[in-house]
Amino acid sequence: MALITTKEMFKKAYEGGYAIGAFNISDLEQLQGVLEGAKAKNSSVIIQASKSAIEYAGPHTLVEMVKAASDEIGVDVALHLDHGPSLEAVKMCVEAGFSSVMIDGSHYDFEENVRITKEVVDYAHAHGVVVEAELGVLAGVEDEVSSDVHKYTDPDEAKEFVERTGVDSLAIAIGTSHGAFKFKGEAELKFDILEEIQAKLPGFPIVLHGASAVDQNSVATCNEFGGNIAGAKGIPVDMLRKASSMAVCKINMDTDLRLAMTAAIRKYLAENPAQFDPRKYLGAGRAAIQAVVESKIEDVLGSANSAK
Repeated sequence: MALITTKEMFKKAYEGGYAIGAFNISDLEQLQGVLEGAKAKNSSVIIQASKSAIEYAGPHTLVEMVKAASDEIGVDVALHLDHGPSLEAVKMCVEAGFSSVMIDGSHYDFEENVRITKEVVDYAHAHGVVVEAELGVLAGVEDEVSSDVHKYTDPDEAKEFVERTGVDSLAIAIGTSHGAFKFKGEAELKFDILEEIQAKLPGFPIVLHGASAVDQNSVATCNEFGGNIAGAKGIPVDMLRKASSMAVCKINMDTDLRLAMTAAIRKYLAENPAQFDPRKYLGAGRAAIQAVVESKIEDVLGSANSAK
C-alpha cells in the first residue's frame, strides 16, 4: 500500500473541526498498536519517526514496515519525519519513501529559519512530499529535542513565514511542552495566539507538538511495578480538544504511548515472572498502545470516522 500525504487529511480536519493524531513509533509493536487503534475508530492517522527512531530502526526498514502493516491492517497512513534537523536528513527520508517531513529550524533566528525551510520545501515539493516547519520554541525534553526556554509564536511572523516559505503546515508554540515533565504548575495554552494565527492564515493547518496528556494511571502503574517516574504532568484533555476544534489539524503524541507501553510491560513481567516469551509482554504493550490511541481519537482529536 502506498503511503499518502497529509494534504487531504488536513483539509478535511480543518473543515470538520478535528485534528489528526501523529503518533511516534520506532518498532513493530508500537506501529501495530497505533494502526489497530485507528482502524477500530475508522480514523485517519499519521505515523511519525524522530531522528533517533530512524537511527534505531533504519529509514528503509521503517518505510517498508509501515507500508506492510498498513496494508495488512487496512489503514491509509502518512509517514512523517518528526523534527528533521537538516536538509540532509530530509533527503534521506524522502529517498527512503517518507510521504511527509518536518524541518525544525525553530532554534535559529527568523531569517535563517525561513532560508532553511524554503530550501527544504523546494526539494520536498519537487518529490511530491509535504513539509511541516516550526516557529516558536517549546520547552522540555523528548528524544533529541530539548530546550530550557519557551518562546511563543508571533502571529505576524507566522503569516510572513508561511508566505515566504510555502510550507504546508506549521507547528506553533502556545504553551505545550516536550516530554513527560511538562509543568510544575498548571498548564495554560494561549488560545488568543492560536485565534490570531487562524485569523491571519485562514484555512491553514496548524500543528501542536508536546501535546501528550501524560496519563496518571500509566504513571502510577509504572511506579507500582518498579518504575521511578515522579512529577510527570501533561496537557489537560479539554484544552487539546478545544485546540483541535480550531485551526490545529495535527497533534503530536509520543510520551503517552511510551508510558502506556512501559506500564503494561512492567505489569505483565511482574505478574508473570516465569514468562520469557517476548510476544507475551510486547503484546501487552501493543494492546496498551491501541487503547491509548482509541481514547485519543475519541476524547482529544475528535477524528473518529474521518477515514475514507
